[in-house]
Amino acid sequence: MRLHRLEVEGFGPFRSRQTVDFDAFADDGIFLIAGRTGAGKSSILDAVCFGLYGGVPRYDGGEKRLRSDHCEPDDISEVVVEFSASAGHFRVTRSPEYLRPAKRGGGMTKQAAAVSLEERTDAGWVGRAARAVDVATELDEILQLSREQFLQVILLAQNRFSEFLLAGSRDRQTLLRRLFGTQRFEDVQSRFDDRRRAAEQALGARLATVAARVDEAERLVSTEGLWGDGADDEAGAGESVRPTVAATTPERLDDLRRAKARADYRAERRASERAEAEKRSADADAVLATTREEQRAQTERDRARAALDRLDAEEPSIAAARAELHEARAAEALRSTIAAADRARSAFESAGRAEDVARESWRSFDIEVDDELAAWAAERLKESGAWERALDLERQESSLAHELQTAEAAVRSAEARAEAGTAQRAELPAQISALTIERDEARRVADRAGDLLIARDVADSRLRAAREAVRLRTDHARAEQQLAAATTEHAAAQTTLAQLRRRRFDGIAGELASGLADGEACPVCGAHEHPAPATHADPVSADDIAAAEVTRDAASERERDAAATSSALRAELAAAETKADGRTVEQAEKEHLEAVEGHEQGLVAADRVASLDTRLQALSDRIELLERERADDDAALAASREQHALLTQRVTEARRLIADARGPFDTVAERLADTTAKVTAARALVEAMAERARRAQSLSEAESERDAALTGSAFDDAAAAVAALRSTAAQEALDERISQHAVQREKERATLFDLELRTLPEEPIDLSPAEAAAATARASWVRAVDEASRATGTAERLDGLIASADAEHAKTADDAAEFEVLQSLADTIAGRGANTRKMALETFVLAAELEEIVEAANRRLYDMSTGRYQLQHSDALAARGAASGLGIVVSDAFTGQTRPPQSLSGGETFLTSLALALGLAEVVTARAGGIRLDTLFIDEGFGSLDGDTLDVAMRTLDELRQGGRTVGVISHVEAMQEQIPAQLTVRATPHGPSIIETR
Repeated sequence: MRLHRLEVEGFGPFRSRQTVDFDAFADDGIFLIAGRTGAGKSSILDAVCFGLYGGVPRYDGGEKRLRSDHCEPDDISEVVVEFSASAGHFRVTRSPEYLRPAKRGGGMTKQAAAVSLEERTDAGWVGRAARAVDVATELDEILQLSREQFLQVILLAQNRFSEFLLAGSRDRQTLLRRLFGTQRFEDVQSRFDDRRRAAEQALGARLATVAARVDEAERLVSTEGLWGDGADDEAGAGESVRPTVAATTPERLDDLRRAKARADYRAERRASERAEAEKRSADADAVLATTREEQRAQTERDRARAALDRLDAEEPSIAAARAELHEARAAEALRSTIAAADRARSAFESAGRAEDVARESWRSFDIEVDDELAAWAAERLKESGAWERALDLERQESSLAHELQTAEAAVRSAEARAEAGTAQRAELPAQISALTIERDEARRVADRAGDLLIARDVADSRLRAAREAVRLRTDHARAEQQLAAATTEHAAAQTTLAQLRRRRFDGIAGELASGLADGEACPVCGAHEHPAPATHADPVSADDIAAAEVTRDAASERERDAAATSSALRAELAAAETKADGRTVEQAEKEHLEAVEGHEQGLVAADRVASLDTRLQALSDRIELLERERADDDAALAASREQHALLTQRVTEARRLIADARGPFDTVAERLADTTAKVTAARALVEAMAERARRAQSLSEAESERDAALTGSAFDDAAAAVAALRSTAAQEALDERISQHAVQREKERATLFDLELRTLPEEPIDLSPAEAAAATARASWVRAVDEASRATGTAERLDGLIASADAEHAKTADDAAEFEVLQSLADTIAGRGANTRKMALETFVLAAELEEIVEAANRRLYDMSTGRYQLQHSDALAARGAASGLGIVVSDAFTGQTRPPQSLSGGETFLTSLALALGLAEVVTARAGGIRLDTLFIDEGFGSLDGDTLDVAMRTLDELRQGGRTVGVISHVEAMQEQIPAQLTVRATPHGPSIIETR
């Protein structure tokens, strides 16, 4: 990774934008970041870290004062870092969160943090991400270093790498864990501890299960009285005493197995007793069933006797029912003829009543017509047919009047339209003439729109030129001031150079004399003796002359640049004044406003011309339409007048017909209704007389047929036959009663016959003795079943408990072996138990990494300490049982002994820490995929070195910059400033903010 450029604004001590071009130091390979304490040297590294990772290490856990305290509310805070890596060339722009003035409502509002990542391609900068989470993901892949690794291998702050050297094993482990990501080994340790605890819990649970099963089995044996001394355990025989001697689990299981044998014996005895009780209960139930069957037969015999007596008593009523059914069936043959005669008489009587009603209705009209009534009705009906047409006209009379009114209104409307069209045709020519005049006036204004546009553009150009002239006058005055200052500076530099040259010429003799030696020839006169050499009181070296010449040349260059700037501004000012044509800004603005208004009026006039043309065309179209509508209006007027004449004729004819049809009545409908009623009454009377004659003939025929049927029957007259009639349901009921009586009597006789054959006692049978015996036997059987089930359940439950306890006890050996293995592994991985070094698995892995770091550090420390010091990794056991394995000691070749790093002096500590930090950087970068580090920063620490040691450190830094690497050193040591010519100077201005100057 190589840093190319850094831009800082509103960050730390920097208010205005400061730019650091790291590529400018690529040729030197090493540069110094110098400045007074507190000026902000370390803030440059803070800005790099913030730009890449969004945080600054020294603010972790505290207030993040990233925004510059020198910023005004409207100033921005931003850091831009440009860098390249194996993945490409990138630029990160990041802003912290800060307060700014609200755009609305006053007060302050929070400006959210922002970040963006760009990549430089052939087409320029292209955005890669703009959200914090996306930028972080992209940078993780590009940089391949976490923030902790970046701070340990690129930003080497003294307090960080010296802290690593002097830290204890626990603190050193914390740092190495962050750098190498070995938390996974701690997870392995945690998982093994979890497995050990799980195995321990499983073993304890299994042992508890065995104990619980044995205790439960012993309680069951005690409850059931199965502890014995080997005697027969039969329902109270022998004693049941639980062993009281403390015994192991196998011994307790053996005792339980013996108790299980006694339980099995008891279960077999109880099963035998249950079978005997079941047989006795079955025999008693059979006796009870036989007794109950005889009692039921006795009850059925007595019932059959009583039923047969009751049926015999019902025999007279059954005989009467048979006679009734016989007469009803005989009368049924006469039912239809008798009913037909009755219906004929009823119809005849009804026809007579209808004739009387029709005659009374006809007589109400007081018309003397009886013989030719049908002919009279036909004549009247024919006469009323001619009035139907008049009735329709009478009903339509109001609608015909309305149609006539409508036709009159249509005539008036057509006449009005014709008159309105004539009036409009007379008005349109004057409107067209007025619009034509208005259109021509607007067209004359619109035709000047092009000239007005040119005038507006000219006025606009003059306005811009007048404003530019004002600006250029100010810039030219400033440039003249800068030119005067540059001229003064150049003159002063020229004067200083001349004075130095004069002083050098004046002191040349002294300079030559300072190089004379006795016995050597004088470079001027050649003499070997120098009795009175000149003194050099005011020495001026060639380097002083050269520096003054450089200063003079720089001042001359600035004077030339200022003169060129002034000349260019003067030319631009003249061009602007010429373009402004002598107008002031106020004059140009006034002319521009007038030109804009004139051009706008021209545009409005152009739009009005189009609108007026449209209106003129519409009026022309209206004239043509009115001409076409005039013929239509004339035709419509003629048609409406003709329709009105026709309707007038129809109304007159209809009124004549209606008057003829009304006669003496008020309306045709009344006359037609009266005639219709009379005709209807006449026809009704004719039909009623004919119906009565037909009904009389039918009655005579039906009575003759009825009398003939009665003559051949068993009945004397129709009344007797009607009295004997029964409905179909009644006949069926009689028939069913007779049949049921016969069937029931035969059934009861058959039942009684079978029961009389059995020798049943006449006295009622008593069930009580048999029921009591059966109940006693069943109770004994239930008790036997309960006792047998209990004994069997006890034996099965005891067998299950013993088997479960035996199986669980057999598994405890495997669980105990597994627990011992897991406990040994977990203790070893966690640095407990037999692990005498107290070194956990993660510490063991980090110890291997530390060995590589120490080896890499010693390759530099040997030269830096002139072969005296070497670092050694120590896994010695720490005091008071503390964790060990990450110790570092210093081997001193002068004494042949090792000693702790804390015994080194300040300078030795710095060199040793630097070597260790560089070794750590090598190992970390190798673990990160062997990435190349082309930029490196070392922060402070050189002030503790003497001159020789400082030279050693400088040689180390020279080695670091080999291969194109650029090394930045932060220091305020003057000797470093003399040895490193390429410098970034951080200087605090009198007003507070700091600025960065590049040398």
